[in-house]
Amino acid sequence: VQLVESGGGLVAAGGSLRLSCAASGRSFSRYAMGWFRQAPGKEREFVAAINWSDDSTKYADSVKGRFTISRDNAKNTVYLQMERLKPEDTALYYCGAGAVVLTTDEYEYDYRGQGTQVTVSS
Repeated sequence: VQLVESGGGLVAAGGSLRLSCAASGRSFSRYAMGWFRQAPGKEREFVAAINWSDDSTKYADSVKGRFTISRDNAKNTVYLQMERLKPEDTALYYCGAGAVVLTTDEYEYDYRGQGTQVTVSS
């Protein structure tokens, strides 16, 4: 199983980015998928998650209203659309897959990618 994130980069504050996470090796169409991030010197934190059955979602308060998670089960891919980015959004963003329920707990996701760097300049 492999999760490959893409779409990160350097963007000015107020800008937008769209992250993608493509899974291979098995289907995650019946599992929740999520995004996490880790900034330098900080612990990894939950960002957003999406359920498989009804596309229900959860968001961290810090990104609610600015980020949108979505998924394409046919492509085995989860996306994170990030709008109105702030310097404090700078982090390495990881996707997780394989949680049986919609959860913010990263340890409930059986698989994790290597991450894609997002840097927001002020």
